[in-house]
Amino acid sequence: MPRSVPLRRLLVALLLSCTVLVGATACGGDGDSGASSSASPTGTSSAQAQKFAKTRFVTNAGLAAGATYQWVVKPYRAGKFKKGADGRTFALVKAGLAGGFAYNRLKAASDNAKGDPLLSKAVAPLTAGIASLKGLATKLRKGEAGEGDIGAFESVINSIKGAGKSAGAEVKDKVPSTSQLGG
Repeated sequence: MPRSVPLRRLLVALLLSCTVLVGATACGGDGDSGASSSASPTGTSSAQAQKFAKTRFVTNAGLAAGATYQWVVKPYRAGKFKKGADGRTFALVKAGLAGGFAYNRLKAASDNAKGDPLLSKAVAPLTAGIASLKGLATKLRKGEAGEGDIGAFESVINSIKGAGKSAGAEVKDKVPSTSQLGG
């Protein structure tokens, strides 16, 4: 008779698989865009490039905001991260994935903002705040995140939204699908 595998080992294996998958997909970002742009004979005007930078900024920041609210802030306020709560482990794993996803999208949004002068000036002071979120996904997965950590995440998201709005690129929450979180 086969031995049953403890739930903890399955969760660790799942978490590691998702982490590797997210890391592998995050590496393929904008590096390939150079090859495709050299194939087209016509370039984009400066105004078009700025418009696309704003559009990509709004999309990436919206996905980060949606993931943060849906899988980090909302479950935290509902008490899903407290010891003994129903579905705590699953909520923590989803929050960890969402935290990593949100960090990745915020970094991408910050890079997108560099394509628009007004947006670049508005977002530049927020890069330190985005960088401070780097280890938060791990804290969420381990169940070590507290009110201050969740507040920091919300603060950075709200700052990004405010910066976008001041530069004419209003950011609205866009909840990513669970498959987008995993890559």
